[in-house]
This record gives sequence, structure tokens and C-alpha cells, in this order.
Amino acid sequence: MNNIQNFFKNKKVLITGHTGFKGSWLTKTLLNWGTEITGIALKPDTKPNLFSLLDIKSNIKNYFVDIRDFKKIKKIFIKEKPEIVFHLAAQPLVRDSYDDPLYTFETNIIGTANVLQVIKEIGGVKSAVMITTDKVYEEKEKSCWYKESDKLGGYDPYSSSKAGAEMVINSYIKSFFNPKDYNKSHQTLIAPARSGNVIGGGDWQKDRIFPDLIKAIFEKKEKLIIRNPDSIRPWQHVLEPLYGYILLAKKLYEGKKEFSGPWNFGPKEENYLTVRKLVEKTLKMLKRGSYVIKRDPTKHEAKFLRLDINKAKNILGWRPIFNLDQTLKLTLDWYRNFYNKGDVIGITNQQIELFFKKKYKVGKIRL
Repeated sequence: MNNIQNFFKNKKVLITGHTGFKGSWLTKTLLNWGTEITGIALKPDTKPNLFSLLDIKSNIKNYFVDIRDFKKIKKIFIKEKPEIVFHLAAQPLVRDSYDDPLYTFETNIIGTANVLQVIKEIGGVKSAVMITTDKVYEEKEKSCWYKESDKLGGYDPYSSSKAGAEMVINSYIKSFFNPKDYNKSHQTLIAPARSGNVIGGGDWQKDRIFPDLIKAIFEKKEKLIIRNPDSIRPWQHVLEPLYGYILLAKKLYEGKKEFSGPWNFGPKEENYLTVRKLVEKTLKMLKRGSYVIKRDPTKHEAKFLRLDINKAKNILGWRPIFNLDQTLKLTLDWYRNFYNKGDVIGITNQQIELFFKKKYKVGKIRL
């Protein structure tokens, strides 16, 4: 993977949503490779938060700006002149989308349109990866594998807002960034990326099962509550889809037109577990903790979420590396280190290096 690290050295990359959990891991990874990064996001909304712990603000060109503010976003793009864009800024929580659907739709749909429109107006961006979610698909409520060509939908406001964002992305690709017109009327290639439930060190967001578990065990402030124990989710370490985004951005930058369009990034098949089984497996590894089930029928969430990743494996050359035990071990090691007041930057760098180190064979990583 050294080639991809060398590729990103000195590249001008803009990341929206860089203060979030996934955004912080992506930003730190690229910073380690010598990338020049501009970040646009709201201030972190949790205490603690990974963005502050990794001291990211002092190492990038940082802008605390709402993604809904088109004029400010455009000024930043004009000033910083990014070559590559990763769009992660979003309202990311299903339950919050029920409480404030209008904000969710504005942020996830209009925010995405703002980024695309700025790219269209100013030019100069060669590659843009637009991050959505595995929840964009129309629910089939049966155990099936969703392919990129499957129909989009969305029951709850969050899911439908992300499906709406995908429709906006697809419209901009067809209307303004069509691969057929590449190097004729434009020089930008764009792709949406869909991934599942990511876990890893440094996530303290509310209403996510793993952060809830961590707070219940390590902080002992709240009882661990499971609302949807039988829902099956694609659990993967945060670095897994981030590598997919990074690899996809490189292909688009290089003018590989066939990589424009949607991509699924999911875990190994063994990593698909119900929420209940994931919790029980984690508590067993920790050798402590318990949970209670409190279902909330008023806020619907999809029961089955399985991603078909054959396109990414066969065409992009990406594949998941960690199995579930490795994913959980890395995550728990990170939190143990944090709560024992260890070196957060050090362990984060170690895990990034572990993942990307060339000598480790896919699927054969020893922890």
C-alpha cells in the first residue's frame, strides 16, 4: 500500500465533516502521509471527541462552517483550491432524524448539493468521493444482499435524506460530470460510497450501540440499552471503508472513468451479526457488563442490512481485512488505552500503520 501513501503526499485534499468520528480517522491517516488538508465542518459535538484528542486542528487548514452555507463553502474552495474532495459532512443519526427531520434533509441533501455545485462552478477538483450510507436502499425486510444497482429508498428521515443525496449526486454526474464527457467539457470524476456500521476508537456519539456500550462499561454513567436486538448490521473497523474511499479517490484522480458511480464497502460475511450477538461477544471479551432491552416501536430502523461488495473486490481491488475478533480487539484496545490515560495519538498511529503496512497480507493480520 506504499504506492497509495506516496500518491497522497502533498496532494491538496478537502474533507467535509472532518471533525466527526470517521472524518477524524480519515484526516489523521492522510496527515500521516504528508497530505495538505483543508477541513470544513461544525465543531465537535461530543466531549471527549477524537478530533480534539488527535490535535487535528493545529495541523490542517480548519474551517468551522455549516455545510448548508453555500457562499462560505464556495469562498473556502476558491481560497484553498483542493484537487480531491471527501464529502462526509452529514446529520448521521437515525433517531435524531425523527426529532429534527428538516435539519436532517437540509444538511444531507442541500449540503451535498452545495459541495457539488461549488465543484461545478470553480473547477479544479479532479476527484470527489461523496460518502452516503448502506441505509440508502429501499428496504426489502428480508435477509438479502444489496447491490449498487438496487433501488434506493429510505423509511426514516435519515435514510431517505441519504437516498435523496444519492439522487442529487447521480444528477450532477449525469448532467455536469458525465464520464463520457471527461476531458472534453470537464475534468472531474465523482463517485458516491456506501458503507455499513463502523466501529473503532474515539466514537462517543449518542445512540450508537458501540459508544453506548463503551460509556456503560468504562464510564459507568448509563445502563447499556439495546433498542433493536435482532437487527443485523455489517460491523467493520473504521479504517476498512476509509481505505475504500481513499483508493476510489485515487482512481478517479487518475482519470479512470469506469470508477465513477456508486460503490459498496462492507465487512467480511462473518462480521454480519445481530446487535444482541455483537454486544454479547464484546461483553465476553471485556469479561464484564450487562444490558437491558427496551424496544422503541415508534422509531423504525431497518432489520437487515447486508452489502454486496463484489464490485469493490473485483473492479476496485479493495477487500475487507479484519475479521470481527480483530475489529473488536483493536477497538477495545483503543478505548482501554484512552481510559487508562495512555497515548491516544500513539495508539491511533499504530493502528493506522498496522492496517496499511504492506507486509501484512489481506485477511492474515495478526494482533
